[in-house]
Amino acid sequence: MNRLTASVAASGLACFALLYAPQPVLPQIAAEYRLGPGGASLALSAATLALAVVVVPIAMLSELLGRRPVIVAGVLFAGLLGVVLPFAPNYEVFLGLRVLQGVAAAGVPAASMAYLADELPRGKLGAAMGAMIAGNSVGGMLGRLLSGTTVDWLGWRGSILLTGVVGLAAALVVVFFLPRAHAAPKRAPRGMKAALTDPVLLALYVVAVLMVGAFVSFYNVAGFQLTGPSWLESLVFGFYAFGSTAAAFAGRTADRLGRGRALLVAIGVVALGTVASLVWVPLGLAIVTAGFFAAHAVASSWVGSRAPSNARGHASGLYLCGFYVGSSIGGTSGSTAYGEWGWGGLVLVVLGWLALAAMLVQNSNARVTRESTGEISVRPILGSSTTPSTRPTETERVSAGISTTTANGSGPPS
Repeated sequence: MNRLTASVAASGLACFALLYAPQPVLPQIAAEYRLGPGGASLALSAATLALAVVVVPIAMLSELLGRRPVIVAGVLFAGLLGVVLPFAPNYEVFLGLRVLQGVAAAGVPAASMAYLADELPRGKLGAAMGAMIAGNSVGGMLGRLLSGTTVDWLGWRGSILLTGVVGLAAALVVVFFLPRAHAAPKRAPRGMKAALTDPVLLALYVVAVLMVGAFVSFYNVAGFQLTGPSWLESLVFGFYAFGSTAAAFAGRTADRLGRGRALLVAIGVVALGTVASLVWVPLGLAIVTAGFFAAHAVASSWVGSRAPSNARGHASGLYLCGFYVGSSIGGTSGSTAYGEWGWGGLVLVVLGWLALAAMLVQNSNARVTRESTGEISVRPILGSSTTPSTRPTETERVSAGISTTTANGSGPPS
């Protein structure tokens, strides 16, 4: 892993640790403020919903100011707020600070995907996205483990403060070591329109909503479902280590085998884990975590590869908007479903979301395949003075899982 990829991974580690630190202590927050599972989940959803609202404008801002300044400012401000957060005098102020933290953290994912897509050749993009998602996974695991395993000794405020200090330290690493960008950001005025008119990109945005909604719902209510000491219950967040490995593996695999097929397999793994949770919750969470992060790595690299160069920042922002809408609204909806119908009801809701996601991916994969064979012409980007060839690009062929090797007469193409 080079300095660029490692620094982006560190930024994701910091932000995800800070964003999700309250999740394992939701029962303690609920007890102090006399809240139900749905009300307590606002401690998480307030930040992720704020992030969802501002991630697209911040992605557009990164087109003007450059990716690096947006990443550095966002991760540093989020880290500082992480240290201030535990001193909130009441729940309302706590939620307000979480909103600000979500706005600050939005700068990291909004710019990081486009930053990697700008700086790296497409053949290495999937692996780099996988490393970035792995950093996100490690951050989510670290933040949850720190707060969850120390809450019995430090209280929920002390445990969140500890996570804030660690997040700020990771943010300082990004400030000093993230390389300056070599590629100038694209400033084409029609980038947003291009990001909103591609059916494949639109489907991927919705897939992000559904997948992360399912994933966050399970972890939001895990503390209410499991019994035992808080530190022991929080060890389920160690399953994020499976997510890190799965994300890195899935990113490399999708570069070789095709993103559509790899994404369908990842969704299937999440569905398997969802069903397995009915037998034993920890087993189900482990499988769901691996499948989710694999799906996120593949989908995010597909967005970066599919989007035109003048729309990468916009497409990345829209994908992440969907991601955090799913984390906030989907996570709260799933938590409410659990409160009303128990674990079995939540499982049924999640399986419905996954079925819809699989249908969207299958349709998108079929469309890319038809484009690659010439059945569907790839429309020119609005504002272009020339009409592109309908011959599929290497990126489109890889996305469809079709060989990019040309036959030389000595044997069949690989």
